[in-house]
Amino acid sequence: MTFEMQPKTFTIILNTNRREDTLACLASLHQGDYLNNCTIVLDNHSNDGSTAAIRAAFPNVQIIELSRNLGYTGNNNEGIRAALDQDAGWVFILNEDTILAPDCLTRLVEVGESDPQVGILGPTVYHFDEPNVIQSAGGTLGRLWLSNHRGQNEPDRGQFSDPQTVDWISGCAILVRRELIERVGMLDERFFYYWEETEWCVRARADGWKIVHVPQAKIWHKGVQRDYRPSPNVTYYATRNWLMLLIKHRAPWFVWIYAIWRTTRTLTSWTIRPKWRSMRVHRDAMWQGVVDFISQKYGMRSI
Repeated sequence: MTFEMQPKTFTIILNTNRREDTLACLASLHQGDYLNNCTIVLDNHSNDGSTAAIRAAFPNVQIIELSRNLGYTGNNNEGIRAALDQDAGWVFILNEDTILAPDCLTRLVEVGESDPQVGILGPTVYHFDEPNVIQSAGGTLGRLWLSNHRGQNEPDRGQFSDPQTVDWISGCAILVRRELIERVGMLDERFFYYWEETEWCVRARADGWKIVHVPQAKIWHKGVQRDYRPSPNVTYYATRNWLMLLIKHRAPWFVWIYAIWRTTRTLTSWTIRPKWRSMRVHRDAMWQGVVDFISQKYGMRSI
């Protein structure tokens, strides 16, 4: 695909005091073979010299200095608005702690351009410290609305060979068609962080769009290792936002029964079983997530 044939694509990268990771990500992006791409870095009050270093190394990169922290959702929406205002055909939301294969963006756009019903695409995500081990090959939601990464922690043996429709795409690298954003909207800022990309994909699928994993497009993600253990903050957002997803998209009654049972069982276990004493802080975070969901407290967690 020549430059003239390539649709205008904008890559959005959110940076918060991750100067070296962001510079490495930008280097891999700019070494890629997709030519009609512009890049926007959203800087969230960094004090590590990020903006000066980015301007020095990549003078063509646009930098938007955010006035307030609205989380993954609200911050990235600032970049999406800027991209759409500059006639983006596709918007590529990319974590700053990723490294792209040179043909990653080209592979994604080519599959997207081959079918006008494809609205969201994602690459195969590998663990950075285990370069042939899959972190995510797209995701499934399942009958009980529980999100799972396809191929998680499996060595890549070619088990994902062709582009395939999935339920959702990992938010560390997600390519979105302009027309989809114009029809279903941007990220839901109430989610702030966690479950937001899944909710976006659920909303898109309900509007008739295809969500596609492209195995030939590859990135390596530093932020999640095989032995990853979530923080209490993640427990909070995972609890509240899962319940928000269920109510927003009118999950069936049996999913609600399962959600209530699962949450109650976990809270009880983390409270009364001695082996889970170390999880008390997670118990408190989960309970706060339930309470905030019921009281409709959205956005950033208040501690």
